[in-house]
Amino acid sequence: MYTEILKIIEGGLNKDFKKVYSYARLLIDKLIRDGDEKTAKLVERLIEREKPRTTVTMDELLTTPVDQESRMSIVDVELPRQDNTPVILQKLTQAKINDFINSVKHQGKLKAHGIEASNTLLLYGPPGCGKSTVAKYISEKTGLPLVIARFDAIVSSLLGNTAKNIRKIFDFADSRPCILFLDEFDAIAKARDDQYELGELKRVINSLLQNIDAYSQDNILIAATNHPELLDKAIWRRFNTVIEIGLPHKEEIKGLLYTYTEQFNSNLFEDKKKLERIVKLLEGKSPSDIKTILNNAMTQAIIRGDENLSYEDILIDIYEFDHHGAVSMDKMIEFLNEQGVAQTMIAEKMDVSIRQVRNYLLKENQNEENG
Repeated sequence: MYTEILKIIEGGLNKDFKKVYSYARLLIDKLIRDGDEKTAKLVERLIEREKPRTTVTMDELLTTPVDQESRMSIVDVELPRQDNTPVILQKLTQAKINDFINSVKHQGKLKAHGIEASNTLLLYGPPGCGKSTVAKYISEKTGLPLVIARFDAIVSSLLGNTAKNIRKIFDFADSRPCILFLDEFDAIAKARDDQYELGELKRVINSLLQNIDAYSQDNILIAATNHPELLDKAIWRRFNTVIEIGLPHKEEIKGLLYTYTEQFNSNLFEDKKKLERIVKLLEGKSPSDIKTILNNAMTQAIIRGDENLSYEDILIDIYEFDHHGAVSMDKMIEFLNEQGVAQTMIAEKMDVSIRQVRNYLLKENQNEENG
């Protein structure tokens, strides 16, 4: 609440009516959550009655800045979701994210005690591990919209415009309560000692650093990268919280399996041996990969008119995913057999006779003995 009042005062002094209106709306929401509806109504009555003609509507507040050259929007705005974004992470990682959310929620208390905590978070890790999902989760838990920088539009062919675009993004985010999310951050935050980068791009990084310093005092900034090794050293110092979002471990994989398949009937969780086999085969894959595999398996089940998702269905799609769709009948039969699938079930799933399955497996055994 302390932060919203400061922002309202700041907007008033600068005659920035959009900022005053936006942060007043956020203050009203917080007052209502705290049970002070009387004050909330007073504030709302005041801003609606005294709202100057120059103040824009809430829809107009979402009018986004554009690149001067291409006229492409340089940000996307996503409002907080209401359906509880599923986030399945290692316990320590989840705890760190919750700590960050709590520091944002209690920013006013921290400042009242003289603690200047900048709300800056850097997420790094392999692609598909949920960095963007974490940003959306934080948006949901704080009730703040997510302003997502579009680096395809930010980096202009006219290099001088790139720094201007960065400035536009920070000015846009600074004028309203939101979370600024810089995904694929390494696109503009590469190390300045990179011999292959032009001098103009190095000046862009200097501009980025200046904007982060000016922005991060009272606002929330989240950046994400798949390539932390490319980031300029000075970038790391701008983030008071740094969290690695890594590949899921066994328990997280089980959680993902349950979350993504809960709409289907499946006996997978009733058979511990089968579950452990699936988990082992999914180790080393990102949550995005696991979701793709399960979606493919569920898609085929729906097409067949089957409401049950079987162990064998998931195995088939794991094998196809691992081999990029280049699958032979013989190799698939061998794989399913190795995973403990009965020959009758293999024949059913592969749409061949049980005799063909037995003949192939017998041939393979003979080849191994002779080899």
